[in-house]
Amino acid sequence: MTVRTVAMLTAGGLAPCLSTAVGNLIERYTEVAPDVRIIAYRNGYAGLLRGDSIEVTDEVRAYAGRLREFGGSPIGNSRVKLTNVADCVKRGLVQEGQNPLHVAAEQLTRDGVDVLHTIGGDDTNTTAADLAAYLHDNNYELTVVGLPKTIDNDVVPIRQSLGAWTAAEQGSIYAQNIIAEHSSNPRMLIVHEVMGRNCGWLTAETARRYHAWVGEQAFVAGIGNDPRSWDVHAVFVPEAHIDIAAEAARLKAIMDEVGCVNIFLSEGAGVAEVVEELKAAGQEVPIDPFGHVQLDKVNPGAWFAKQFAELLGAEKTMVQKSGYFSRSAKSNAEDLALIKECTDLAVDSALAGVSGVVGHDEERGDELRAVEFPRIKGHKKFDASVPWFTELKAAIGQA
Repeated sequence: MTVRTVAMLTAGGLAPCLSTAVGNLIERYTEVAPDVRIIAYRNGYAGLLRGDSIEVTDEVRAYAGRLREFGGSPIGNSRVKLTNVADCVKRGLVQEGQNPLHVAAEQLTRDGVDVLHTIGGDDTNTTAADLAAYLHDNNYELTVVGLPKTIDNDVVPIRQSLGAWTAAEQGSIYAQNIIAEHSSNPRMLIVHEVMGRNCGWLTAETARRYHAWVGEQAFVAGIGNDPRSWDVHAVFVPEAHIDIAAEAARLKAIMDEVGCVNIFLSEGAGVAEVVEELKAAGQEVPIDPFGHVQLDKVNPGAWFAKQFAELLGAEKTMVQKSGYFSRSAKSNAEDLALIKECTDLAVDSALAGVSGVVGHDEERGDELRAVEFPRIKGHKKFDASVPWFTELKAAIGQA
């Protein structure tokens, strides 16, 4: 197919891959199709609806590689769902009576876009699929090639989403400082709340990396510099039932012996219980435009800290959230390699007119390919029975 104009956008929450992916796409097109015009819609689908775009100039092309040195997104993000008409009207992105899909299609038509690259999670890419289907039904063919961005690593059937490895590494770095707070007070309870609405992979991987870091340190015996005080004592993920009474008994023994307890908690763990408590109290449960419970407002970390603090006899409790720290980092070496192979294939797929979300397809032998949009789903569960996680729990004494 002939490609004259390529557009790209980043959407949803941040992840340590967005800036790298934008830079890589620009570099790859410049390498293999230098005559293709590239534009970027600012602030995700909001920019598309508003017709707010940036022209990628020759100067940007020349220095696009520098974007790998930054976190965040150079073209901005937003959480917009084109099929949520009421929300788009409320935010002033479309007028009353307008169909956001139609508005977006008209803008793409005006801009002469042949290929749209969407860099985001399952919501971003399924929205792109809705848009592509709408355009097809209205006789405007658009190749849409997505890249799977989410630190939760929960996109079906993608083996590894972009940015998740970096987020886990950064979460471990964050914990290295926060858990030093165990020495700030006797009987200290620290809850490290990690992002992960429906999937515990990031919490588990962050805890694994942090536990490995503790194991690499040279401690000083006889002065209270005790590896037991620094280590992880419990990891709670949405996929595993939390027996608060049993865990409290185990952790109280640790508190009595060591003088502190350090918990790594997925923000999605126990949300059902928190929501149930809010509803019972007659409080409204805050929902985002995609129909998700707004976890930052229901605050599961504080809820769990409250449950455990009394049972453990904690004198002081601290809840710390690493999400914004970890998701805003620049890509690490592992992710740089993964993003490179995915963005190269994304450009090749676009130029061949093949739509889909690029990643290693777990249902096709982990082949790196453009996975068909109808097969893309969110909320992939973390397999809590994988050997590395069961080994981690055994090492810290958690059943």
